[in-house]
Amino acid sequence: MDAAGCESVALFADRARRADARFALDGAAGPVVGRLVARLDGMPLAIELAAARVEALGVAQLLDRLDDRFALLTGGDRLAEDRQRSLAATVAWSYRLLDEHERRVFRMVSVFPAGFTLEGAEAVAGPGSGPAVLRLVDCSLLSPPRAGPDGRSRYVMLETLRAYGAGLLAEAGEAGAAYAALAVYALRVAGQAAAGLQTITGEAPAARWLDAEDATMRQVLGWAVEHDTPVALRLANALGWWWFLRGRLAGEYRLLRRAADRAEAGSGEWCAAQLWLGLTAQVSADLAAALGHFTAVRDAVAGRPPCRALTSALAGRAAVLLLMGRAGQAVRDAGRALALAREIGDTVGELRALTELSLGADYAGDHDEAVRLARQAGQITAGIPGSLARTCSLVLTIALAGAGDLAEAGRVGVAGLARARDAGDLWNQAALLPAIVELDLRAGRTGDAAAHLREGLRLAVRAGSWLELRTGLSQCGELCAATGRAAEALTLWAASAAVDQHGGPTDPPWFVPRQEEQMGQARQALGPGRARAAEDRGAAMSLDAAAEYALMLTDPEPPQPAPGPGELSARERELVTLVARGRTNAQIAAELHISVRTVSSHLDRIRDKTGCRRRADLTRLALSAHLV
Repeated sequence: MDAAGCESVALFADRARRADARFALDGAAGPVVGRLVARLDGMPLAIELAAARVEALGVAQLLDRLDDRFALLTGGDRLAEDRQRSLAATVAWSYRLLDEHERRVFRMVSVFPAGFTLEGAEAVAGPGSGPAVLRLVDCSLLSPPRAGPDGRSRYVMLETLRAYGAGLLAEAGEAGAAYAALAVYALRVAGQAAAGLQTITGEAPAARWLDAEDATMRQVLGWAVEHDTPVALRLANALGWWWFLRGRLAGEYRLLRRAADRAEAGSGEWCAAQLWLGLTAQVSADLAAALGHFTAVRDAVAGRPPCRALTSALAGRAAVLLLMGRAGQAVRDAGRALALAREIGDTVGELRALTELSLGADYAGDHDEAVRLARQAGQITAGIPGSLARTCSLVLTIALAGAGDLAEAGRVGVAGLARARDAGDLWNQAALLPAIVELDLRAGRTGDAAAHLREGLRLAVRAGSWLELRTGLSQCGELCAATGRAAEALTLWAASAAVDQHGGPTDPPWFVPRQEEQMGQARQALGPGRARAAEDRGAAMSLDAAAEYALMLTDPEPPQPAPGPGELSARERELVTLVARGRTNAQIAAELHISVRTVSSHLDRIRDKTGCRRRADLTRLALSAHLV
C-alpha cells in the first residue's frame, strides 16, 4: 500500500479506537480496512464518519454496506447528526454551485464506473457537454484528466461522488436514458476496436483501448443482459477477440450463453455468439458442448450461399473432432472449410482450415505434411488478427517437433512466445508454453522445462484453459519421472487422465506408447502397492488441486512450510480437505450439516493457526500433508 493508503488506514484506526476502545488493527482487520478506505476514495471526512460506525457494525459489515454509503454514514447518533450529515452536505454544496445543465451532466456522467474520455461524456450527456465537464473539474466533482493505458485522457469521478450522482440520477428518472446512452457509446467503441483487432498492425492499440474501457464494458454488459438482450449480444460478439487475446473468454461463457439463448436462432448475431461459445467450451475442455455449438451454426446456415460463418463452424468442428480422436471426420471438415474459404476469399477461414489440416497430419504421424501445411498457413498475413498469426507459430512448432527438427521448432516457438508476451496474448502464451516444454523435455533440459511448465500452468489456470492445464499435468508427470520422482509422476498422470474421463482430449496414437513406457517404468520403480496409492491419489484430486500440486512440484524455491495439520482438530482437517477438493463454503456447509457462518469461523481459525490466508494456501497444506 502506498503512503497515502497507509495514512488513510492510520486515520481510520485512530478514529475507530475513539468510537470503540476494543478496536484493533490486527492481521484480520487490516486488509478489510485497506479495502474500505480505498472504497471511500481516501476522503478524510468519509473515513472519519465510517470509523464512527465501527462499534455498531464492525469493519466487515461496514465494507459490505458501502454501496449505500450516504445512508450509512449519515445515520447513527442523533446527538452527532450535524457531524454525521456533513459528507452529504459537502457534496450537496458543491452540486448546488452548478447550473441546471451542469447538474444534468454531473448526473449523467456518474453512470461511468471508471475513467471516461470527453468523447464518452458527450456521448452520454449530450453534445456540447464539454464545457460542463470542465466546470465539474473546477468544482472538484471530477478529477483532472489523466492519460490511460491507451494514451487517451480520462476524467475520474470519485466513488463517493459517483454514488451520490447515481442517487440523483434515479431521483430524476434519468437512469434508463443514461444507461441506454452508455450502451450506444460502448457498442461504438467495441465495434471500432474489434475492427482494429482484425489486423496485425491495429491489434495493439485496439486492445489497449478496450483495456482502458474494461469497467465500462462490464457495466454495460451487466445492464444489457437484463434490459436489452440484442445490445448484450452485439457487444459480447464485438468483445470476443479481445477476451480471447486477454485469456478471458472462458469466464464469459455464461453471459454469452444467456444472451445467445434469447436471440433468434440462425441470425447473424446468434451465429457469431455460437462460434464464440464453441471456442469457449473447447478451451474449457467441454468438447461435447463445443461440438454442439459449432454444429448448430453449420446446420443453421445449411442451404444458404457459402459464408464466413460456415467456414468458421467447419474449422471449429475440425478442431474439436481432432481433440476427440475422430481424425478422419476432422480432416474432412477442415478440407471442406479450406475449399469454401478460398471460394469466398475468407483469409481467416483459410488460415484456420490450414492449421487444422496441419494438426490432423501431425496426429496421423505425417509430420512432413504437417510442416508443409503449417508453413502455408503462415504465409497468410493480410486481413487476419494478430492472435491467429501467432497461432501459426504454435502449429509450426508442433509440426517441426513431430518431424524431429527440434532446433528449428525451438526457434519458431520461442519467437512466437516472445510476440505473444509483447501483445499480452495470454491464450497463445498458454498454448505455446506446453510446446516449448515438450522440446525442453526431449532435450533433457529439466530446469528449463520446470520454469516453462510453471509459467504455462499459471497462465492456463488464469485463462481457464483446461486443455492446456491437462497437458501441463501430463508434462509435469514426465518431468517428475525424468527427475526420479516416480510417485509424483504417477499421481499427476492419473490426475490428467481424470480430465480425459470427462470428455477431455485424446492423445495422438504415436504418443501413447511413449507415455505407457514411462508409466510402466514408474510403476516398476515403486512396486504395485505404492504405485496404486499414487495413482488413486491423483484420480481423486480436483483439477484445481492437481494444478496446485503441479505448481508445488515445479517451484524452484518452495516456500517455508506452514505449521502442519497436526495442530488442527479433526473437524478442521476435514474442512481443509474439502477446500482442497474445490468445495465452496456453501457446499462444505451442506456436506457437513453446519451453517455457512460456522464454516467461515472454522476457516478463520485455521488461517490463524497455519498462516494460510488464501484457499490455494490451504490446498497446498492439504497436498503437503497428503490429506488429498
